[in-house]
Amino acid sequence: MLKATEIKAAAHALYNAEFDRVQIGLLTQKYPNIEMTDAYSIQKALVQLKIESGQKIVGWKIGLTSKAMQYALNIDIPDSGVLMDDMEFSNDSKIPSGRFIQPRIEAEIAFVMKSSLGGYVTVEDVIQATDFVCPALEILDTRILRLDNVTGKSRGICDTISDNAANAGIILGDKRHSPRDIDLRWVGAIVTRDGEVEETGLGAGVLNDPIMGIVWLAKRMSDYGQKIEEGQVILSGSFVRAIEAPSGSKINADFGSFGRAGCVFL
Repeated sequence: MLKATEIKAAAHALYNAEFDRVQIGLLTQKYPNIEMTDAYSIQKALVQLKIESGQKIVGWKIGLTSKAMQYALNIDIPDSGVLMDDMEFSNDSKIPSGRFIQPRIEAEIAFVMKSSLGGYVTVEDVIQATDFVCPALEILDTRILRLDNVTGKSRGICDTISDNAANAGIILGDKRHSPRDIDLRWVGAIVTRDGEVEETGLGAGVLNDPIMGIVWLAKRMSDYGQKIEEGQVILSGSFVRAIEAPSGSKINADFGSFGRAGCVFL
């Protein structure tokens, strides 16, 4: 377990890294005894710094929902992070050069909530609490090194959680759907970069059903005295590999009849 002073120091380091666009070293290397509870405490302290700077919470994201990503990090559970209002971009936005450090893109299904949700909930509870679902892109960025060039050590789950689950941006598609009208397990996307297909996937890649991502999040949040609030956006988890998005990249996620979302990195 980390000391309160260490949690505070880590949060400030991450906050400054995002502001300065300069990555810091692995927290798992600096604090070998860091635990997942510590990581969420660092994330909470980081979000508080953002709130104190004038930002507002607009939702939550769920990450590491696919088996491939869980195997890569040697974990068996997803993680979560907080969406802030400065992360919101309109569909087909032009993302300014230098806005992020090492941006990547994931395709997801977003849930927009019409009522609060917390604790042990069912699939039906999630459906009733959802205003609509829509296609979405998540922009990821890493304020912590992905790999330490000296030791060869890769970042771990505690690095990712501390870094607010690598949150950086969210783009919602224009089409809206009732979760009752569509089987989200079969909602798929073809994601292209500069016109070339980079990834394809189905909603079932997210815990067998994206709704189960919301069920998991409600439970996890209740463990920390939190809940999903009315009006918040929930990114249910990516069903494609994260795609690198260097300057000049044009990203398009084609969800077929479900809609589309895209952006350009200047």
